[in-house]
Amino acid sequence: MMPLDQANIDTDQILPKQFLTGVTRTGYGVNLFHDWRYLPGPEKRPDPSFVLNQTAYDGASVLLTRENFGCGSSREHAPWALVDYGFTVIIATSFADIFYGNSINNQLLPIVLPNSQLDLLFKKVAANPKTQIQIDLPNQKVTCEELSFAFEIQLHHKSNLMKGLDAIGQTLELNDKISAFENTRLTFS
Repeated sequence: MMPLDQANIDTDQILPKQFLTGVTRTGYGVNLFHDWRYLPGPEKRPDPSFVLNQTAYDGASVLLTRENFGCGSSREHAPWALVDYGFTVIIATSFADIFYGNSINNQLLPIVLPNSQLDLLFKKVAANPKTQIQIDLPNQKVTCEELSFAFEIQLHHKSNLMKGLDAIGQTLELNDKISAFENTRLTFS
């Protein structure tokens, strides 16, 4: 788990606008948190003080952060960059609404926990950067050593994440019903 103990991280910080050049979901991870991650200058020199550049957190798939994560513009590229980097879960006290929906559609699980519970998780990872966290989506639980927290998620979001569906995939599940309805309509010439 990787700690980014900051509130109000907007989508322009997650993925700056100059990197919104494609329509595929891959290739954005290298520019995730670009302006914080790299030192100023023409070359991409990692800033060793930024958490994504610290080897203690290599391979982390869970990002801990604070309230209002994903605020700002509604760019879907922000969750694309997070997923492309390797994150599968973001835990925060709140998310911007559009970012939350875009995350679900891109198989990125946004978990809301209260500050008191997040504080405990931040303390765990500060004491040991290799602290492991388990996310149990079917039972809606976050577990870290002796800590266990329940989280809420709407049933249809949970189902889509467990089935690997985005909004289009969810619609395609109803293809037989859609076809049956279309076949019952009168045709006019």
